[in-house]
Amino acid sequence: MNNRHVGLIGATSLTGVCLQQALIENNWNIIAFSRKPMTGNTAKITWQKLSPYNQIDHIDKKIDLWICVAPIWVLPEYFSLLLTYGIKRIVLLSSTSQITKKNSTDAYEQYIVQQLTEGENQISAWAAANHIEWIILRPTMIYGLGRDKNIAEIARFIKRFHFFPLFGEATGLRQPIHVGDVASACLLALKALNLKKCTYNLTGGETLTYREMVRRIFITLDKKPYLLTIPLWSFKLAVGFLRFFPRYRNWNSTMAERMNQDLVFDSSELQQQLQFSPRPFILTKEDLP
Repeated sequence: MNNRHVGLIGATSLTGVCLQQALIENNWNIIAFSRKPMTGNTAKITWQKLSPYNQIDHIDKKIDLWICVAPIWVLPEYFSLLLTYGIKRIVLLSSTSQITKKNSTDAYEQYIVQQLTEGENQISAWAAANHIEWIILRPTMIYGLGRDKNIAEIARFIKRFHFFPLFGEATGLRQPIHVGDVASACLLALKALNLKKCTYNLTGGETLTYREMVRRIFITLDKKPYLLTIPLWSFKLAVGFLRFFPRYRNWNSTMAERMNQDLVFDSSELQQQLQFSPRPFILTKEDLP
């Protein structure tokens, strides 16, 4: 396989931006694909416009190795593109939400679970039919650079309202993973040629309660933690109000119920295989908006 060039789908996403830096630092040449028209080619990055169901009759360079950090369910749109480039191996991001939200009563969350499941199934079947090596990584709660939809959203709420609502004791366990560690794991998995046709959960380096996680966000914001414990009916009422704001339109009452559920996974096998040690949940100012 040609290990000097890598195709990167989802290059402008949060993880994609981190991957660009990690790949360049490791002396890879990147062909970066984005739905947005991009400029600024460099010696290490060549940008390509990505359109659904790209049809390319001729390419200048074969690309054996690929990483996809766009939503996994969009990749089937580009199967023909990947085959034209001569793909032999790909690392993809999915999410543990496929497991943790499987029994959610929220329609949007059920839709996401369905998309994740169908995306994984389509990719594994396509890869098998075309003799392509694949590795799917399912991260837990991703955070970092103030751009994520998890920790950053909690921080924005705290900055706006100066408190954070919790349902019950909020003792459910979490394993947040920094986006930089997600990017590192993708690169390590790409190079680990002994791994193929497998799916791994990808966790952060520390397990802590939801309450402690929120408390650390307050501390990093230089604010005294104000954690307001409220009953579920009040939480549902508050969420109904917040959903009028575009930023909170996907918030729902099941989020409150999960605050007391343990959403933890064992990623020790992957860490051992990749010799990978993700960082503990130690926030910096750069991790928050």
